Amino acid sequence: MKNNYYEILGVTPDSDMHEIKSAYRTLARKFHPDMAQGNINKFKEINEAYETLSNERKRMQYNMLFGFYRSAPPPRRETPPPRGEAPRQQTPPPRKEPERPKTSPKKEKVTPQNGSDLTAEVSITMSEAKYGTSKVVNILHTEQCPKCKGRKFINGSYCTECNGTGEKTRQRKLTVKIPPNIKHETKLRIKDEGNAGKNGGKNGDLYLVIKIEGNKNIRYDGQNVHYNVPIEPFEAVLGTTVSLKTLEGNILIKIPPRTKAGQKFRVQQEVQGKVCEIFVTVHIEIPAYLSDDEIRLYDKLKKLSNTNLRENFIND
Repeated sequence: MKNNYYEILGVTPDSDMHEIKSAYRTLARKFHPDMAQGNINKFKEINEAYETLSNERKRMQYNMLFGFYRSAPPPRRETPPPRGEAPRQQTPPPRKEPERPKTSPKKEKVTPQNGSDLTAEVSITMSEAKYGTSKVVNILHTEQCPKCKGRKFINGSYCTECNGTGEKTRQRKLTVKIPPNIKHETKLRIKDEGNAGKNGGKNGDLYLVIKIEGNKNIRYDGQNVHYNVPIEPFEAVLGTTVSLKTLEGNILIKIPPRTKAGQKFRVQQEVQGKVCEIFVTVHIEIPAYLSDDEIRLYDKLKKLSNTNLRENFIND
């Protein structure tokens, strides 16, 4: 059997057009390729299901072909008369006189509705965060149908442009300027770039959440930052204070004497008026170039050392 379109959208054969449309919009935003949980195959599957179920003619053909039927209301049961009594005669309903057309019909009041806001994520490199950049983002917009103007019907039939939904969903490419020295998870507001308003209402806004991609030395986790900091052997033995120049500003990390490789430290840093936690993991690194004097000192240290670090290798 072909894919069950009702299961794909999470609705039933009894669902009306409003329920189908609401389910489609929720799933389309969730699995859009530009979103965090995006899935291009799932997105195509959702659009295929919606294209059929949102069209009454296609939906009827699909139901007949695969045996989906809408449940009918149960028949009305007549209550039998008490024993010994004759059945009651049902009184026919009173005859309704045809309504006379109103001479001065009132015009339906149209209320403006503002469009909803949209949120999307934009990933940038650390260099782009420092110096600024421009990014092209794909935004899934829901707008009023240009053919029926949101009325859903044309000449008594469903609008063929929007299949009777009154709206059209389409992708729109937007070029956004990212300012320099921007911080991780900053929200940029793009005015009037959300979903379109109805009946003269204002458009919603677009909010872009900036995600800075890390590298081998820096990793972002929500509002927290993890640093992998190299130190030299003498710094690990004697202790030192490390100054780091980061996107969050200059931070000072105190390394105590006899620090081991892989040891972790936690530093609190104020960023944009908020205190965030910075986690530092140190690793001991040998410089690529050593002078002759440094090598002689290492040789002297070797002769002075009386410790065997691998003595309990099997038991540790």
